[in-house]
Amino acid sequence: MSKTKIQPRLTNLTWPEDTELISLEFELEALKTTYLLPDYTKGFHAWFLKQIQLQDPDLSRILHDEQQEKAFTISRLLGDLSLRNKQIEVTSGKRYFWEISALSNPVVKWLEKWLTNCPNLIELYQLCFAIKNVKISSHPTTYQQLILENKQKNFTLSFISPTSFRRKGHHFPLPVPYNLFHSYLRRWNNFSGQSFDQGEFLNWIDEFVVIKRHQIETVKVAGGKRGQVTGFTGAIELSLTSDGIKGNPEYHQLYTALGKLAPYCGTGHKTTFGLGQTRKGWLVESPISPILSVETQLVSRQEEIAQILLSEQKRPNGERAKKICETRAIIFARREFGESLQTIAHDLEMPYETVRTYAKLVRRILRARESEIIFNQSDEYNH
Repeated sequence: MSKTKIQPRLTNLTWPEDTELISLEFELEALKTTYLLPDYTKGFHAWFLKQIQLQDPDLSRILHDEQQEKAFTISRLLGDLSLRNKQIEVTSGKRYFWEISALSNPVVKWLEKWLTNCPNLIELYQLCFAIKNVKISSHPTTYQQLILENKQKNFTLSFISPTSFRRKGHHFPLPVPYNLFHSYLRRWNNFSGQSFDQGEFLNWIDEFVVIKRHQIETVKVAGGKRGQVTGFTGAIELSLTSDGIKGNPEYHQLYTALGKLAPYCGTGHKTTFGLGQTRKGWLVESPISPILSVETQLVSRQEEIAQILLSEQKRPNGERAKKICETRAIIFARREFGESLQTIAHDLEMPYETVRTYAKLVRRILRARESEIIFNQSDEYNH
């Protein structure tokens, strides 16, 4: 494949020196037709960190090793993604969009320097995009500017990628105000230099912030090398009650600041892998998108196969048995949805022969189970 030498177009990429928050949109052109892996965003995540490492190893080390809360987020791939044979297709020559948000002044400064010599390609496993244009999608600002904004009573937020919280070791796929603002306050306390007591503020949120309306859809998608995330997409309108407005002006100001922070920092966990992408306004036009529907079907099929495999185990409640069955289910389900065994092996970082053996084993078990069901149904009919 010939590599384009045309430099990306940079649209009005200037901002004040003290900027701490900004979002950039990358317009990308696919250089070949291929399929997205279920967890393709980890490739964008790795590519972005590699860019930082090449130019600023110290910042890379801080982002990778030292910060519990990462000072950036990335989006999923947006645009006219096609469905073909239960797979999500990226088409050569089509334009797609991808966003990066910076949440601290060091990352903003790195972006400014990096953009002076912005690469013209994003090359990932199976995916290759030419960067055609870069522009600001959420205006540059600072945490201090957010805390000085005029107070608001209502916020409308849309969650355009699966969004979830961690609660007692499990996913919690509901946009409860307490969880939303816990997510935003964590980032605020980490990066703003203006820390607020988490317990007191969240109790205030729990008492005085109400949900006026919502349109939420539950989805399950791949998350992590072999994991799954149960989340939600959709939109929600929040309102601060009259008692909340009267009772604590400082918290009303923080509530406003955090509502405005949400589009930069995202919501919930795994925001550096494309989950929890949040926008202002009510952006829901229809139920779950066809793209997310395919991902949800894939995860459901993985769970179905895993349960069948576990029923064949001598010790189905053991952790080792569960992990083995889940891995084998992921391999076979992805194969059913059209991925090659070579691609699956590469993505799961497993030997090809092991993946091939697991796929054959699962196929044999499923066929035996189907034969048993047919035999039982026939036996019942004859009686």
